[in-house]
Amino acid sequence: RTLTWGCALRLSLFFSSNVPHPTPLDSSSSATFLDVRAKISITLEPAQPTEEDNVTLVVHGLLGELLVYNWYTGPTLSVSYLLASYIVSTGDETPGSVYTGREAVRPNSSLDIQSILPRHSGTYILQTFNRQFETEVGYRHMQVYEILAQPTVLANSTALVERRDTLRLTCGSPSPIAKVRWFFNGGALPVALRLGLSPGGRTISRHGIRWEEAGAYQREMWNSVSVSRSKPINLTVYFGQECVAILQDSNTHTGCTIKVDLNTSLTLWCVSRSCPEPEYVWAFNRQALRNGQDHLNISSMTTAQEGTYTCIVKNTKTLLSGSASVVVKLSAAAVAMMIVPVPTKPMEDQDVTLTVQGYPKDLLVYAWYCGLASEPNWLLSQLPSGTWIAGPTHTGREVGFPSCSLLVQKLNLTDTGRYTLKTVTLQGKTEMLDMELQVTH
Repeated sequence: RTLTWGCALRLSLFFSSNVPHPTPLDSSSSATFLDVRAKISITLEPAQPTEEDNVTLVVHGLLGELLVYNWYTGPTLSVSYLLASYIVSTGDETPGSVYTGREAVRPNSSLDIQSILPRHSGTYILQTFNRQFETEVGYRHMQVYEILAQPTVLANSTALVERRDTLRLTCGSPSPIAKVRWFFNGGALPVALRLGLSPGGRTISRHGIRWEEAGAYQREMWNSVSVSRSKPINLTVYFGQECVAILQDSNTHTGCTIKVDLNTSLTLWCVSRSCPEPEYVWAFNRQALRNGQDHLNISSMTTAQEGTYTCIVKNTKTLLSGSASVVVKLSAAAVAMMIVPVPTKPMEDQDVTLTVQGYPKDLLVYAWYCGLASEPNWLLSQLPSGTWIAGPTHTGREVGFPSCSLLVQKLNLTDTGRYTLKTVTLQGKTEMLDMELQVTH
């Protein structure tokens, strides 16, 4: 016969005349079940017991003068599940096979359990006998809720490489009956990670982890009376290099070419999406520069700084690399030639360089003159072959450079005066430029 939750069946039980006292009913008892007339109900105090509570299973609806109470904890009325027997007339209590020392039967048939534990969860059955050897049976299921300790989260690794590694998160302190939920950065798990949850939610597996799944993971356990959340475990996902670019002044996007005014400064920034921060290598016209930073400074732009700048980045964790290049040129207004003496106020016995800025890139030949550009004043020239030719005013102290600049060594006061530069390009374009040099004593 099936028993209904929290109720009892009153059953007439006939024993042979040689049985002096009622005994616990088990599968070997010979009994005939007759009418169903009364019901026993059992309630819990407190209604939702937690571990270490003192709990009473309170019995309601008993009828007549009773002789014996038998309490069982288990699925059936079997001696192997007998908790205790109580004889009403004497108040004697006899422990059963599953008695733990925490249980006590009250004279009114209720059952006290001291300092209850989760393992005491289960079905409790009360069996009573009256003077007519009639028995009533009632039962109640009791769930003892655990006060949940703070759970832990274990990871196969907290530093993974994107698209290569697999993430595995497991519960370090699972409770068999607590429910589990996971949090990512304090919110819900990303869809891909939810798909990797095990059926019971105890583990997460994510193949080919993505960079956006880096962050703080927490696990929460909860039941009807307790909630506990783990400390966050922080996951780092290494990725990159991606989207390498060179920017001007850290936030201005550049194209393939940057034009800069003469003698102005320029900072090139190399940016990329990468974790961790990559290593940087800069090159100018394919020649490596001694710079391991994410930026490159050009303090004073001249024609010598014109060319192609390349930034190469390498991720030491993913072993991936990338690069970007820009061309830096003087702006159109800055291309006009000018002569700048270095030092600007040379003195007697010093050397001075007449530096030429903005000289034509397609230069064919140039000539320097002491004074106006005329044959008697000719100082020196450079031919297309690179051969130097000294003119009539050459003193042996003057040296020319491919950039058209002129070095005059060990100045004397007679070097004061006008100096004229004449350039001829491959297209036959001729330009004249002069300056006045003043040598101080």
